[in-house]
Amino acid sequence: MLSNDNVFHRPKYAEEMAEQLLHPTALQQSVRSGVFLSGIRRVGKTTFLRQDLIPALEARGAIVIYVDLWTDVSKSPAALVHEAVRHTLAQLEAPGSGLLKRLKGMNIGAAGFSLGFQIDSVGAPGGTTLAQAFATLVAKVETDVVLIVDEVQQTLSSEDGKNLMHALKAARDAVNAKPGTPGYFLFLGTGSHKSLVTDMASRRSQPFTGAVSTYYEVLGQDFVEWQLQRVSVTPGAKVPSLAVAVACFQAMGSRPEELLKALRQLQGINTLRPDQAFPVICDTLASAAADIELRAIEDFGELGKLIFGRIAAGSEEGVSGLFSADALAEYSRSVGTSVDAPQVQGITDKMIAANLITRPGHGVYTVADPFVRSVWRKRSETLAGPAA
Repeated sequence: MLSNDNVFHRPKYAEEMAEQLLHPTALQQSVRSGVFLSGIRRVGKTTFLRQDLIPALEARGAIVIYVDLWTDVSKSPAALVHEAVRHTLAQLEAPGSGLLKRLKGMNIGAAGFSLGFQIDSVGAPGGTTLAQAFATLVAKVETDVVLIVDEVQQTLSSEDGKNLMHALKAARDAVNAKPGTPGYFLFLGTGSHKSLVTDMASRRSQPFTGAVSTYYEVLGQDFVEWQLQRVSVTPGAKVPSLAVAVACFQAMGSRPEELLKALRQLQGINTLRPDQAFPVICDTLASAAADIELRAIEDFGELGKLIFGRIAAGSEEGVSGLFSADALAEYSRSVGTSVDAPQVQGITDKMIAANLITRPGHGVYTVADPFVRSVWRKRSETLAGPAA
């Protein structure tokens, strides 16, 4: 959507998501169990959450608490969530706060109100639990409360984080299972580690098993058109055609920063027409960006490269048979020593932890970033040379 600020807004996407969260149809009721939204890095997820989704939720009367677990890695996920919750609760008790003014139509006085517990005790040992805090909050404000935890996979790295997810599940149950509840507790976890985020909604060992798992919709042609229009207002600026720019944007993994970087570099090219120069620039940038990811594969040795190559060469939807007798025989021939299934399993598990591959289904693996997969395949074809 075109706008006068420096942010590209996606109101349709945000409104659809907000409506589904707050007013789900009979077939969408499972969103109240939690929603886990995943997508690759640097494609605009956090900007969308802050600039579009949160305003859309608030416009529908919801109280939104947003936490980014990467804002301060020195603090535990639980500490960051508890801080954000306490901050919101404090606003409700503070006369004249911005949050109270926004909620003035909900029978909440401008002077604030008492929640009946000490805000500083939320999350403290022996203090108010998250379940108690959210149950009281929903009962008092009589509206939906949405907690958005960005980079939610960080909770999996410590016992503290795992305990936090169990506490949030307890909060969900305390609010949503109450007969006649005046509002719901909606949990939205987002992250750039697709496999781990998906597992948080699907694995039986996870507290939010059964929640909705979905993928972030990357930016498309309308964003590219907006960016080209912004650049073209500068006198003498060089811009490629929309069709060329869209193709190049997709080739770079639909990453906004890379598109802007390519447009900046285009301004210094005087020997080729924009539609000729731009694909070359984008291909170079894409290759450089992929190098960072592909270098990580080198750390897994020759066997790791063979496993990754087998996954990348297969269907984009996923590849099975990594542990089959034929696959093990091929690995063994290539590395010159016997390879067994536990070795392959160990490397695939480490690649998942490194966010290089994901496991969308039992025994099925795919490359986490389609952009990296595309670059790997192109380089493999180049090294292999033309078919005989």
